[in-house]
Amino acid sequence: MTPTNYKEALDWAFLLLQEANCDPEAAEYVLLERQDWRKTDLLLNERQPIPSKVWQQLQQDVAQLATGLPAQYLLGYAWFDGLKLSVDSATLIPRQETEELVSWISECYPAAARLRFLDIGTGSGAIALALQRRFPQSTVVATDISSEALKVASKNATALQLPLTFYQGDLWQALPKDEPLFDVIVSNPPYIAADEKKVMDYSVLNFEPQTALFADHQGLAIYERLAANVAHYLQPKGNLFMEFGYQQAVAIQSIFQTTLPNHQVEIRRDMANWPRMARVY
Repeated sequence: MTPTNYKEALDWAFLLLQEANCDPEAAEYVLLERQDWRKTDLLLNERQPIPSKVWQQLQQDVAQLATGLPAQYLLGYAWFDGLKLSVDSATLIPRQETEELVSWISECYPAAARLRFLDIGTGSGAIALALQRRFPQSTVVATDISSEALKVASKNATALQLPLTFYQGDLWQALPKDEPLFDVIVSNPPYIAADEKKVMDYSVLNFEPQTALFADHQGLAIYERLAANVAHYLQPKGNLFMEFGYQQAVAIQSIFQTTLPNHQVEIRRDMANWPRMARVY
C-alpha cells in the first residue's frame, strides 16, 4: 500500500496496530512529534500528499510500535510538565497523573520560596526538574537506586540547564550524613504488587524497568520504609508528598497514621477521580 495523503497513512497505521493489539493512537502521536505538529496541524494537512521520507519513517515507526515498544522509548523522549525529557529503558515514562502531584506541591508554596526539596526515586528526573523550574530559588536533591536512571536524569538536568544535586543509593542510604533537613520530600516509588502482572499492559510490563514498577508487601514496601524514617529528614513543619496506586489509599493512610501518629495524612484524587496522591504533614 502506498497512501496518497496523511489520513490514508494513519488509517493504515491504526489498523496494523489494532491487529497487533497495540495502542493505535501511538502512530499519530509519533507522527505529530516527528513533524513537530500539533493536532490542529494534522487536521489542516491530513488530505495533503505525504512525502515519501515521512511515509518511510512512519512505516519504520509502526513496525517498532507493533512490537509493543512505547512511543516515548521509540522517540527517546517524553513530555512532563512542559519539559522535554530524555527517557530510555532505565527509566519509567513520566505520566500525566504525576504532573498533578507537582501541581499540588505548587499550590502549597509561593514560587519565590527558598525551600529544600528531596525527590526519592527520581528516575528520569521528571518531578525534581519540574520542581526546580517552578521554584527557581530552591534547592532540589534527587536520588535513585539505579545508576543508569541517574545518568538519564543528569543528562536531562544538563540539557534543561536546571541545577540539581544527585545521589545514588537505596532510599535514605543515598544521602550524605551531613545533608541538611528538607522542607519537602516527594516520591513516586514502585507500588505495583507482583500478582498484578497478569492484568498489566504488555508494553509497560515488557519494556519499562521492573525495579521501578514492583514492590513487596502488595506494593507497599517502600511506603513502609518511608514512614519509618521520613521524620528524621524533614523539617518540623515539612511535608511528604507521594503518588500511589488507585487501590492503596486506605493502606497508605493506615501506614502513616500508625507510624507517625502526630502527623496528618491528606489524600487527593486525580483527574479521573481516583485517590492517587497523599500529603503527610
